[in-house]
Amino acid sequence: MAADQANTERELRELIGRALAEDIGPGDLTAEAVVESTARARGRIVQKQPGVFFGLAAARMTFGMAGGAELDALMVEGQWRHAVPAEIALVSGPARALLAAERTALNLLGHLSGIATQTARFVEAVAGSRCQILDTRKTTPGLRSLEKAAVRTGGGRNHRMGLYDAILIKENHAIFVGGVAAAIERARLAHPGLPVEVECRDREEVAAALATGVERILLDNMDLDGLRAAVEARGALPTELEASGGVSLDNVAAIAQTGIDYISIGALTQSAPALDLSLLIEPA
Repeated sequence: MAADQANTERELRELIGRALAEDIGPGDLTAEAVVESTARARGRIVQKQPGVFFGLAAARMTFGMAGGAELDALMVEGQWRHAVPAEIALVSGPARALLAAERTALNLLGHLSGIATQTARFVEAVAGSRCQILDTRKTTPGLRSLEKAAVRTGGGRNHRMGLYDAILIKENHAIFVGGVAAAIERARLAHPGLPVEVECRDREEVAAALATGVERILLDNMDLDGLRAAVEARGALPTELEASGGVSLDNVAAIAQTGIDYISIGALTQSAPALDLSLLIEPA
């Protein structure tokens, strides 16, 4: 656990280092010209839009790495906040550090809070069903760990971190061996201790997959009738069923009511709108 945490902190530091270098480059021309190097400042990060904020660890590290500014949280992450505007954190330190970190910190906070908020909306939409909301690998390159943490904060579950930690046989795999049943057999031979998930596009593929006793079936872009048919075909078998493709807030509740176990949604991370946040700075 300690090693994992150290790796996570190192990855976050490297990510923020690249983000700050991208924004600041060889120096902040405006701040260096206008603000004295000895000036100090304080600021308030304000949530201006209802939602779930997340990303304070990343923001805190950003302010520190930009020149030693400090961040003190005023609220607990992961709680839906309706009453806005609301102060979520205070920052203080060298004025140039606050100005240098402002955009990078807000970009991360807004993006991650947007994902947490989007996830919370989908989780709320399926409340009362047995269905759980999952994310996908449709993440921003380099931000996957942070984005998936935001999904968890919003009440969703992580599907898999990458190609290395789970077996998911898709159409582009099965086509090379003649179908889903053959692909499942090869995956089991290669990794006998791992559960296997396979993507199915129609009822025939679902039947073939169920006959193998596969652990989970990904029902790709099926309509409600197709999902209900898959649930009926499964019957009392332990195979889990996951729906994916074309999921929105308008139809996710109906999908959940078909009796499937999971709904995976790329939009949680791929197209979540950023939560509106701002940083108000004043001389200390």
